[in-house]
Amino acid sequence: MSMADDVFVRLRGFGFDSNWRASFEALDLDGCAPARVVSDGRDAWRVATAAGELLARVAGRLRHDGADPPVAGDWVALEARPAEGSGTIHAVLPRRTRIARRAAGRDAREQVVAANVDVVFVVSALDRELNARRIERFLALVYESGALPVLVLNKSDRLAEGLADPAAVEAIAAGVPVLRVSALSGDGVAALEAHLAPGKTAALIGSSGVGKSTLVNRLAGADLLSTAPVREDDDRGRHATTARRIVRLPSGALLLDTPGLREVGLAGGAESLSRVFEDVAEIAASCRFRDCRHEGEPGCAVRAAVESGRLDPDRFESYRKLEREAAYEVRRSDPLARAEELKRWKVLFREYRRRQGGGRGSGDSRE
Repeated sequence: MSMADDVFVRLRGFGFDSNWRASFEALDLDGCAPARVVSDGRDAWRVATAAGELLARVAGRLRHDGADPPVAGDWVALEARPAEGSGTIHAVLPRRTRIARRAAGRDAREQVVAANVDVVFVVSALDRELNARRIERFLALVYESGALPVLVLNKSDRLAEGLADPAAVEAIAAGVPVLRVSALSGDGVAALEAHLAPGKTAALIGSSGVGKSTLVNRLAGADLLSTAPVREDDDRGRHATTARRIVRLPSGALLLDTPGLREVGLAGGAESLSRVFEDVAEIAASCRFRDCRHEGEPGCAVRAAVESGRLDPDRFESYRKLEREAAYEVRRSDPLARAEELKRWKVLFREYRRRQGGGRGSGDSRE
C-alpha cells in the first residue's frame, strides 16, 4: 500500500473519500498531507491527521491573502510536524457545504460557522414557548448551506411544563423531518441516530439552553461536553459550548456542536427562503404579475390569502422580513443588483414627483 493509500484509509473515519482525495491532489502542494479541522479557535486549529491530532496554525501567506480562515469541518493541506505535535495549514480545500450567517451590525461580514456538513439538526426546546420565526431563520440558514435540515424538539419530557405547541412548529417545517426527543432520558434519540451514518458529518445548531451539549453526550455515550443549567429567572441558557468541535460517535458518524447563536443574520439568497416558505411560494405562483412584490399590486394572490385567513399573517410578515434581509445581502455583494435596485427607486421617485407636480399644476388646493 502506498503512503497516499495509507493516508486515505486512515482518514476515512473522518469522511475522507475519493472526491476529497482528488481535490487534495489537485493542489499539488509538496510536503503537505490532508487533514480535517476538528475544532477551531482564534489563532490555532486542532486537526485530525493520519498520524493523530495536531495543533495547527495558518501559514502567513494564506492569512495575508484575505481568504476565509479554516473552520470546523474543513479539509486542509497541512505541513505536519508530528514530533512537535504541530503543523501549518497552507490551503483550505473547496467546501462542499458551508453554514454561514451574517453577524450583528449593518456592515458585519459573513461568518462561516462550519463546513462540509451533511445534515444539520436544528434544536429547539419544548420546555419553553417555541419561537417559530427563529426556527424559520435556522431552516433558511441550513438550506442555504447545502446540507439537509432535521428539526429536533428536545426536552420532550418537560413538554407539560412549557408553553410549547409542537403542532404549530411542525406545520411550518413542511418536508423537514421533525423529531421529539429527550436528551436527558434518551427517549426518541434512536430516531435521530437514523439520520447519522459512518463517515458522515452532522451539526447541531440552536439557541443556548436548548440542550445541544446534553444531546451530544447522549449520542456519544459519554460526558464529552460540559453542560450548564438554564437560568430560572429568564429561562435563557448559559453557553456550555464556547467553541465548535467535531466529536466521533461510537456509530462512526461525526457530530459537530456549535455555541448557541444569539444573532442569526441571513447571508443567503431567495432560493433558500422558497424552500422554507413553500406555502407562500405556492400561493405566489398565482399572482397576476410574475414579479409581484406582494405590496398591494392588483391580482396579488398572497395578499388575498392573508386577508382570507388561508395564510397566517405572522408567517407572511416573517417571510417578508427574511426576504428583505436576503435581498439586502445580494445587493451588498453584487454591483449589478445594487444598480438595478437604484434604477427601480429612481423610477419610483420620478413617478412620485410627477404625481406631486401634476397635483399642484391642476389648481387643486387644500384648506
